[in-house]
Amino acid sequence: MTVPQRSALSGPTLIRLLARLTDSNVAEPAQTLSQRLSGWLDWTDAIALSSALGGGASAVVVADAQPLGTAEACESECDRVRATLARAIARDSTLMPARSATRGTHGRASILAHAPQRNDKGDDAADYTLFRQCYLSLQQSMETHIGNLRRRLRATLAMRSSAMGRLAMVDAAMERALEAREQHLLSSAPVALRGHFERLRTAEAERLAQGQAQPQAQAQAQGRLPTIEPGAWLDTFRYDMQCVLHAELDLRFQPVQGLLAALRTS
Repeated sequence: MTVPQRSALSGPTLIRLLARLTDSNVAEPAQTLSQRLSGWLDWTDAIALSSALGGGASAVVVADAQPLGTAEACESECDRVRATLARAIARDSTLMPARSATRGTHGRASILAHAPQRNDKGDDAADYTLFRQCYLSLQQSMETHIGNLRRRLRATLAMRSSAMGRLAMVDAAMERALEAREQHLLSSAPVALRGHFERLRTAEAERLAQGQAQPQAQAQAQGRLPTIEPGAWLDTFRYDMQCVLHAELDLRFQPVQGLLAALRTS
């Protein structure tokens, strides 16, 4: 029997990673990005964009946040914010491997002060609710820190020239127009990961059941079963969730990279 080959999916790493982990055959969108945007923006969004392109409102952008100053200062602040968020993902106690979590969380970023606390009491007690809370907490940190950074970059752009001020206003208008849809789409990531969590747990339980049915030493001698480390599936899931969060961080930083590119040319 011929197994149908899944077509390669293009697009952001976050989408491709989620499709692989959830074993979903996601089809390529039938519409182009511009066509989809036209369906997402209503008439009030169109008016806001038209006003931004017309200029004359850059003072609002400047008043919205404190400018960063030079292009070098902007680059440095972007690197700092991104590194802080990446460390928060890497050092979150919920997502650390079991053997590392016992070392404590000294030195974690301050944005994790209110993160949910880990409670490892064995494989049977593993509860996806803890991981969902962790994911949502890190998402909120990304939204807050990147949103603040984006406003400061816009304020810096608006002080360069009228053309850069119009670009800053367009970015602000697009952020407001797409904010609700972005939050809705990104909120589906922890929902999708729950299925991956359950599949990994079920697969290990089945392997352990096979090992109990046939003595492990005998199975290994016959080359039938590898050594199974109970609970290993949970560390696999932790690693996969970190990968998804890093991919989401990359996606959320794309508007920041666009503003930085404009600052380099201004």
